[in-house]
Amino acid sequence: MKLSTKILLGMVGGLLLGTLLNLLSGAEGSFVAQLSAWLVNSVFDVVGQIFVASLKLLVVPLVFVSLVCGSSAMGVNSRMGKMAGITLLLYMVTTAIAITLALLLANLIDPGIGIGLETLADFEPGAAPSVKEVLINIFPTNPIQAMAEGNMLQIIVFSILMGVAVTHSGEPGQKALALFQSFNEVIMTMTTFLMHLAPYGVFCLLAKLFSELGLGAIVDLAQYFLTVVLVLGLHCFGTYMLMLKALTGLNPLTFLKNARPAMLFGFSTASSNATMPVTMNVAEKRMGIDIGIASFTVPLGATINMDGTAIMQGVATVFIAQAYGIDISLGGYLAVIATATLASIGTAGVPGVGLITLSMVLQQVGLPVEGIALIIGVDRLLDMLRTAVNVTGDTMVSTVVARWEGMLDLAVYQEVSDRDTYEKELVPENPEEG
Repeated sequence: MKLSTKILLGMVGGLLLGTLLNLLSGAEGSFVAQLSAWLVNSVFDVVGQIFVASLKLLVVPLVFVSLVCGSSAMGVNSRMGKMAGITLLLYMVTTAIAITLALLLANLIDPGIGIGLETLADFEPGAAPSVKEVLINIFPTNPIQAMAEGNMLQIIVFSILMGVAVTHSGEPGQKALALFQSFNEVIMTMTTFLMHLAPYGVFCLLAKLFSELGLGAIVDLAQYFLTVVLVLGLHCFGTYMLMLKALTGLNPLTFLKNARPAMLFGFSTASSNATMPVTMNVAEKRMGIDIGIASFTVPLGATINMDGTAIMQGVATVFIAQAYGIDISLGGYLAVIATATLASIGTAGVPGVGLITLSMVLQQVGLPVEGIALIIGVDRLLDMLRTAVNVTGDTMVSTVVARWEGMLDLAVYQEVSDRDTYEKELVPENPEEG
């Protein structure tokens, strides 16, 4: 059975069992309710959290080592600057398209008409950093501290500087590069081990989530929820695939087949950073993207590419405006597009980034920030979907850049399978040697 099929079965099984446990927990004090609570808190939550922690464990060393290797290879031909500019431009364009599509469809569907505000709760958004602070904080003063705190932008800058220095250090640089390349292979092997445990981790994560939320949270805000899901689907399977075909000529169906493990991981973990080891593996082993490209575009995308979040912000802005009966002018919508696009970079790495950037967007057009409380109930579920979209966008942009740079292995892109990618790496080249 293919790995992606196992993960999908784990997702469905976790959703069904979690929903069942949510229904059983209604009988407070009964043996069944106590058993359900024990399963959720002592088994599913423990296994799920350990699985996510194991993925996050690999993020910093993977980004640092692979980016040093990649930037040192790119630095030889002085192509890093051009590649970085193209990558950043593509990420910003896709984000602008995402929020524009969200605003258009939300105004056609009108998800906020008739919403009662009596359920409104208090919400205090976190403080967003200023543009000056963002620019200054991109450059690390202490790279070890940046790695300890998981500050991706600072890690990316330090890794690129290290890679360029390796390129210009002659023989000592070549020795250092060989060490980094060996370390990179070890980390990718660790990633492969974790992938084989993915179906079980995914099952436990979703069982825990739906045992707490159930399906009632979706029913209460069905129109808003379905509007966001519709726009996410159109952007993922429409915008991305059209861009891929137009810019590279590659088959979108092959892309979706190859990207499937990363998309499922993104949905299950709701974290682009936690999914990054899988995305890197998919980019290199299934897409055929050169590690020099993937090691830069994937970590950068996981940090600043927030198309799914931008879609949520667009629909939520219209939803909250309609719930309060406030009209937004054309100039206001243009301000929403600009603010959300720039905020996707400006608040990169900030905890709760989706709600923070949404509060910025609402303030920009004069809407009450308290309206965010209306959508918090289903935000966790939508976060899973928009993370899957973000991961797909990271992979698509990486594929486009690799194609343009002539660093995409078409044979790998067209022929790879789950079994080829994840199982052959664990089989010794000479079985007789064990």
